[in-house]
Amino acid sequence: MPDTPTFGRYAEIPYDQMTPEQQEGYRSLIETRGRLPGPNKIYVHNPKLVKVMGPLGAYFRTGYSLSEREREIAVIIVNSKWHSAYPTNAHERAGKAAGLPTDKVEALLSGLPTSFDDKREQVVYEMATCLANSRWVSKGLFDYTSVSMTLAFYDVPAGAEGMAR
Repeated sequence: MPDTPTFGRYAEIPYDQMTPEQQEGYRSLIETRGRLPGPNKIYVHNPKLVKVMGPLGAYFRTGYSLSEREREIAVIIVNSKWHSAYPTNAHERAGKAAGLPTDKVEALLSGLPTSFDDKREQVVYEMATCLANSRWVSKGLFDYTSVSMTLAFYDVPAGAEGMAR
């Protein structure tokens, strides 16, 4: 691994200097992401981590039941809580590109109160804020969210009846 950092404090490994396992991880990330952004540049160093993080990241980008706007609300809150400049900047842009109003994105970044007209977006905001601030999640929010998350996890469409019991 080079001694000179190329990505913050991390020194990226040129492809031709990677082990065969690292090259395999690199190729799998390229296949799922099309490029190697953010933390994936670092994950490629550890092939075992790539095998977990690559599919997990792909799932949250394409297979998860949150809308792009909802996902960006949660991600902006968590990233800004940890003062992580790279992903906060990337998701500030992604949130705006997903259609979140600039004033809402700025409030999320700054930890200021805001609200959303869309009920699901409001619940995502409230849950992410509670969790990012290590706050107790109220019973009402938990009950609403746990039911919603369970149905969303199983991708139950509107009007689904299931088997007669």
